[in-house]
Amino acid sequence: MKIGVLALQGAFREHINMLRTLGAEAVEVRKAEELAELSGLIIPGGESTTITKLLYTFGLAKPVKDLARNGMPVWGTCAGMICLAKELSGDISGVKTLELMDITVRRNAFGRQVDSFEAMLKVKALEGGDFPAVFIRAPLVEKTGQWVEVLAKLPDGTMVAVRENNLLATSFHPELSADNRFHRYFVQMAKDYKP
Repeated sequence: MKIGVLALQGAFREHINMLRTLGAEAVEVRKAEELAELSGLIIPGGESTTITKLLYTFGLAKPVKDLARNGMPVWGTCAGMICLAKELSGDISGVKTLELMDITVRRNAFGRQVDSFEAMLKVKALEGGDFPAVFIRAPLVEKTGQWVEVLAKLPDGTMVAVRENNLLATSFHPELSADNRFHRYFVQMAKDYKP
């Protein structure tokens, strides 16, 4: 089983390292042909305008959409969540998403870099207590479609982790925590995938 991490920009190395600590074969993805034989793909955090432009520029958008629509697990963290969203609210200039997940997302919802924070979250899909979530210029989910499961919310009710079938999205950066449970959860999704 091989899991790809989109390596165009952003926190891809941290995801690769976390996956490898779990024994998963993790590969950097920069070209469409590198998507072959993957059991899952992570779209990391970074700068959403840049990542979305590069997805289309390097011809990755269509094959990623096709694979996701055919059931391959795809996980978007922070900017990756923005990439997966069907709709964006607020300032969306320069961002063309993959329109895969039935969520409406607001970019930079918590403010600027200096407004970054950490929070302990109760996550429905994870055992072992609260999860340490790192939010850096994070988006939030404003609205979900009927088939989207909310996995975690902040204490004020803000949705920050969601799943829709084979699609997973988190507002925060699990790869920046020492806690590997979210990655373990995604590895299991990839193991369950039958192309």
